[in-house]
Amino acid sequence: MTSAPTTIAGVAGMRADRDVHFEVEQFYFEEAELLDDGRFADWLDLLADDLDYWMPTRTNRLRRQQALSIAARGEAAFYDETKESLAWRIRRFDSGMAWAEDPPSRTRHLVTNVVVRYADPGRHDDVSTADLDVRSAFLVYRNRLEREENVFAGQRSDILRRTADGSLQVARRVILLDQSVLQAKNISTFF
Repeated sequence: MTSAPTTIAGVAGMRADRDVHFEVEQFYFEEAELLDDGRFADWLDLLADDLDYWMPTRTNRLRRQQALSIAARGEAAFYDETKESLAWRIRRFDSGMAWAEDPPSRTRHLVTNVVVRYADPGRHDDVSTADLDVRSAFLVYRNRLEREENVFAGQRSDILRRTADGSLQVARRVILLDQSVLQAKNISTFF
């Protein structure tokens, strides 16, 4: 995918212009295509070397306790990964030893409601206003074997960073599922 020229830093918290917004959407569509095609090694190239990939668990709470409904760092999480640990998972898929993915799942990643802002260094460590703070909604359909079907819905909060060649990479991803109890037999899908 060709990337737009490197843009200058924006004002922290300000929405990105339409060209940057379009570029981010195209980045997400390419990412979805790689995941759905099972091209996981190519997907890894879209991730920064210092990636933080986190999917906390969620519990049902009363309205007054909503702040406690999402697990904090260090508590239970479906994923708490680095690029290296994701690469290890992908190598395991390719080894034939990941029985939960043999035969492999078929997935369809739908990404929508993309909101792109320039990152606010006051809200995040190790970011600059050249980085992009992106929220999106997703729906992931997964089918395996004859009768295994799962639907995962939720939101992603990403920090996207430009590389030296001007392309984008995911530096941080927080995935928040809308489900508090997963009906899936396993969770081997990337989001």
